[in-house]
Amino acid sequence: MRIAAVGRALPDHYYDQETLLEALKTHWAGRYHNLSRLEKLHRNVQVGGRHLAVPIDVYQSLDSWGEANAHWIEVAQDVGERAIRDGLSQVGLEPQDVDAIFFVTVTGVATPSIDARLCNRLGFRSDIKRTPIFGLGCVAGAAGVARAADYVRAFPDHVAVLLSVELCSLTLQPKDLSIPNLIATGLFGDGAAAAVVVGEERAQRLGIKGPRVVDTRSVFYPDTEGVMGWDIGDWGFRIVLSAEVPDIAKGRLSTDVAGFLESKGLSVPDIGVWVCHPGGPKVLLSIEEGLQLPEGALHRTWRSLEEVGNLSSSSVLFVLADTLKEHKPTGPNEPGLLLAMGPGFCSELVLWEWGE
Repeated sequence: MRIAAVGRALPDHYYDQETLLEALKTHWAGRYHNLSRLEKLHRNVQVGGRHLAVPIDVYQSLDSWGEANAHWIEVAQDVGERAIRDGLSQVGLEPQDVDAIFFVTVTGVATPSIDARLCNRLGFRSDIKRTPIFGLGCVAGAAGVARAADYVRAFPDHVAVLLSVELCSLTLQPKDLSIPNLIATGLFGDGAAAAVVVGEERAQRLGIKGPRVVDTRSVFYPDTEGVMGWDIGDWGFRIVLSAEVPDIAKGRLSTDVAGFLESKGLSVPDIGVWVCHPGGPKVLLSIEEGLQLPEGALHRTWRSLEEVGNLSSSSVLFVLADTLKEHKPTGPNEPGLLLAMGPGFCSELVLWEWGE
């Protein structure tokens, strides 16, 4: 199974962090007495700017979750289509070549789902297999790659696409002054990514290159439902974000990674390239410390966080796209690891190797 390409798309409306912060300070000036705290929280996430689904002034006029979700459906189709076309074009494939599509999101809802709507826009074959997945949150980028790899393992002459669309800005809770929500308004951005995963037989026949997926592992942590997720109410998605996340990343994730690699005869120093979800500075520092990674091992993850923010499930795919374009393997079959964590609480690990 080969990760052939990753396409990306961002909404057209980009704002630097200072502009976004000033807009939020203006909005909350009459209700929140400690605007310096808001400013500190936003600076601490180390995000330089983000893309928004709609122009910044539109958010002030959103009166309901239904209205926000209507924008989500419209924009999700636009960025989703662009991400898929980008990914397929990189390896000379057309929408009609796709046999299965996996769609992940946690920031909006639609029935028919976005993947169904894109069947018409992109012209997928009528026999395409569709698997929409909701609720995995930040871990879904890694989990989706794993599920797509599972599919082409069973159908080695097939092409699968994982599409992630996350429009986090449309989950804005204008009346929520909790610390998790204040952090979220500074951390999360909008974007879409599409990973093209090709079975080995099809890859050989078409001469498609890319790292081979060696194995995957899912880890669920019992009784951790309150660590991360959404509380859904009249205004839609209200963020649940526990301070425990960095501790889990430092402790449990490092143990899981070590055990997974050991089962393949590997250890952390054997991994030539790391693709990690940019959950936030504290989480990344905990991962680096817990895994005892060498300096700069997560430099693409830190860069992505600064440039576009945390895009939930799309983020790890953005880092993967940069890795595919930039990384030069030190030798044949150099191992790499893709990892993410998310609601459940859980983690997902994807081991691959570079090669012809």
